[in-house]
Amino acid sequence: MPNSAIRTRTLPSGEMVPALGQGTWYMGDGLRSREEEIGALRRGIDLGLTLIDTAEMYGNGASEQLVGEAVAGQRDEVFLVSKVLPSNASKQGTIKACERSLERLGTDRLDLYLLHWRGGTPLRETIEAFEELVTAGKIRHWGVSNFDVSDMEELMALRDDTAVQTNQVLYNLTRRGIEWDLQPWCRERQIPIMAYSPIEQGRMLDNPGLQGVAARQDANPAQVAIAWLLRQEDVIAIPKAGTAAHVEENRAALDLQLSEDDLSELDQAFPPPRRKQPLDIL
Repeated sequence: MPNSAIRTRTLPSGEMVPALGQGTWYMGDGLRSREEEIGALRRGIDLGLTLIDTAEMYGNGASEQLVGEAVAGQRDEVFLVSKVLPSNASKQGTIKACERSLERLGTDRLDLYLLHWRGGTPLRETIEAFEELVTAGKIRHWGVSNFDVSDMEELMALRDDTAVQTNQVLYNLTRRGIEWDLQPWCRERQIPIMAYSPIEQGRMLDNPGLQGVAARQDANPAQVAIAWLLRQEDVIAIPKAGTAAHVEENRAALDLQLSEDDLSELDQAFPPPRRKQPLDIL
């Protein structure tokens, strides 16, 4: 395995987190060996991928329980992220949802708590709950997920841009719409993008252009797709890996250096947006 240091990203709070973390969507749902998935997360922690993202939605809490088992005994080494469903995002609903997540995770605090997507509850209520949870020490920071520019502008009208720590959105080579407006908007305010499904759940991997770059780099297509995201100083990628071997492959993506020719070829294979697009959501 490569020995290079893990690159970091700086949150608006000033705290640094790994540029490459671990996602857990569909983990804990019984499709793989539980021991294998726990081993994968622990291997990632060993390799410095200490940001772990989960959500109460994932497996109706099963993912949080799995993560709790994986981080047991090394909680202080991990930057733990979870998310509240919009159906729970009233002031009291958010507080109770957070407490349930903490119980499943076996911890007394979350490092980052996100609103999973916009729902019918006024943003003000959810933010008030987040701030109450911060005061109580149950979360350290808060942010949002699946927010487009108009959502972010509404949020900024309620709180300044140092309060929200990230916007977690679908972003990968096949989903580049945020480059038109959302990413520049967040970049101007130094709000990092956290990119979920960075390889589009595997659907992009047979693209000839991506495979060509991978062959030239002596890498696999998934590593190139992750490296393409990580070349950007304001992006955090959270790929999921269900085995220790897969985690090691993801970690190796941090050491890929894509050339201008590589980037040009990827732009031809996956063209950047030419107009405003609706925010992609999986």
